[in-house]
Amino acid sequence: MNNPSSSSAARPLQPATLCIHAGTHIDPATRGACSPIFPSTAYAYPNATNENIYPRYFNAPNQRVIARKLAALEQGEAALVFGSGMAAISTLLFAVLNPGDHAVFQADLYGGTHHFVTKELTRFGVRISFGRDAAELAAAVRPDTRLIYVESPSNPLLRCIDLAAIATIGRAKGILTAVDNTFATPINQNPLTLGLDVVLHSATKYLNGHSDLNAGAVISTSAVIQRVTASAVNHGGMLDAHACGQLERGLKTLSLRVRQHNENAAEIARFLQGHPAVERVNYPGLVDHPTHAIAARQMRGFGGMLSFELRDPGQVDNLLSRLRIIFPALSLGGVESLICVPSRTSHRTLSIVERREAGISEGLLRLSVGLEEAADLIADLEQALVKQ
Repeated sequence: MNNPSSSSAARPLQPATLCIHAGTHIDPATRGACSPIFPSTAYAYPNATNENIYPRYFNAPNQRVIARKLAALEQGEAALVFGSGMAAISTLLFAVLNPGDHAVFQADLYGGTHHFVTKELTRFGVRISFGRDAAELAAAVRPDTRLIYVESPSNPLLRCIDLAAIATIGRAKGILTAVDNTFATPINQNPLTLGLDVVLHSATKYLNGHSDLNAGAVISTSAVIQRVTASAVNHGGMLDAHACGQLERGLKTLSLRVRQHNENAAEIARFLQGHPAVERVNYPGLVDHPTHAIAARQMRGFGGMLSFELRDPGQVDNLLSRLRIIFPALSLGGVESLICVPSRTSHRTLSIVERREAGISEGLLRLSVGLEEAADLIADLEQALVKQ
């Protein structure tokens, strides 16, 4: 097994190097540079380690390759890879919460997470509270609170929460803290180094990066991952070997891709900020974004996601129909630029009142900035906005 992240060299390896080399399985028979794909669901027993190897146990070779690579990138001890982001999130929550426990969640979560928490988790007797920032989350903590769960930057308003402050709250009260790091990626932000206990990803997005795979991940200490694994084997949300091989290939270019996503999004955010048809731009890299100072403290780059609100919400469909390069579609984090209307897609399961409270209007558009030339993307937006 090749594991450069544990090298004895004094200088730690940088993320771009870890993306390519960390966790790679070097097959002793061929010495190939790429991890082989092991599709087997039947492994010999007894074996050298006397371990029951089975994909649903999250211990098959290709699953372990991804786990090692993600643990290295997020500077954690261990990781698990799942069949989707929601599989990772739901398994973590079921693993660490019991009936009668209380958990505190960030109010402006991804719609799928919010829906699961309010409609599914509560059915099992877990009590929940919400808060919009570190102060509100701290105020919501009770003696029976077992988890604080946040997302930074948030979907779709790109609000950033003070992760170090959340970690301090958790440590002081003995509460597990978790963060969805999907929008930031481990290239732009490492929450574990800020004191958080658990990091989650929808690997469908930037980690894979090519809009052709569903996956999720949880990264933490070995003790927490053992606890999550005990629940995960019962829920069965693992990722198969072929998908793991595809995800490993995507991860090798993560650092390079994210750098370009960062640059393109910053240019487009500045363009949209100055356009008369746009009421507001939500991008943490803009100095007037309400959480810019927090983002600047804890992020190395501001990411490839932004959202913007049209002055006339009635022009949303006209804008979408006139775009030539930017593709109206669900999901995010791929090489191509994608745009959607959160009130109709990612947050459609929220009620009108819940969307209003979350700041998600009918005129809000979420843009996942891809790797095309920024000038071409700006020209596409300009021609679509001018014709409104």
